[in-house]
Amino acid sequence: MGRWLARVGRTSRLTAEHAGALGLLTWRIIVAVARLKVSFKEVVRQLYIQGIQSLPIVLVTGSLAGIVTSQQGGYQFTGSVPLYVLGSLVVETIVLEMGPVLTALVLVGRVGARITAELGTMVVSEQIDAYNSLGRDPIAVLAAPRVLAGIVALPLLVGIADFIGVAAGMVAANYEVGLGTESFLYGARLFWHSWDLFYSLAKAVVFGIAIPLISVHMGLRTKGGAEGVGRTTTQAVMFMTLTILILDAVFPPLMLN
Repeated sequence: MGRWLARVGRTSRLTAEHAGALGLLTWRIIVAVARLKVSFKEVVRQLYIQGIQSLPIVLVTGSLAGIVTSQQGGYQFTGSVPLYVLGSLVVETIVLEMGPVLTALVLVGRVGARITAELGTMVVSEQIDAYNSLGRDPIAVLAAPRVLAGIVALPLLVGIADFIGVAAGMVAANYEVGLGTESFLYGARLFWHSWDLFYSLAKAVVFGIAIPLISVHMGLRTKGGAEGVGRTTTQAVMFMTLTILILDAVFPPLMLN
């Protein structure tokens, strides 16, 4: 019993420590942006890295999500439910859930891990100390541009993933169960709400804040040389994945009620 309580205490202390550090990091980023200390050129560079370079994997992920959703829905609906309802299933599933969540999880591995490893390497090689000694704020130079780029890039990528996923689902529905384009679009409009797209992009904005923020936080806490960089990057990917899933579970009661 004593060991269990000690473990709970350590976990609670660590959680509180991370939460406090993340809050402080967020405040320092806001202050840096408000004081216009963030390089626009660096934000654009990070947008290219996080957005343009992530586009191929997002296109593949969105397409496969639409195809699989259409195939599974068509299999379930055959003979029992009007096939045009498949259009609604594909659109609602992709826009509300699969598009934002899968895109965020892809960016956890591609962008989040990269940011953590970059900043972790800079910490262990004392480059962050060099910034401080030169009077340059690492938060304004390194952290803020990455977070700002994530806020812009992820909603754009989610919008593209939503479109590609629906288009791929429509093609798959035509090929698998013979559902024509007009019938698919009729079913898609049947249960569509204008709020759905806002909901999807709102998720994307929140995920776009969480991924670079956690990765910057973990990267700046790196210790222990090359081994520490690897360990911290692994922990960061785990934390970001859990955060995305928890936020995804919290969104419906907050925004759909």
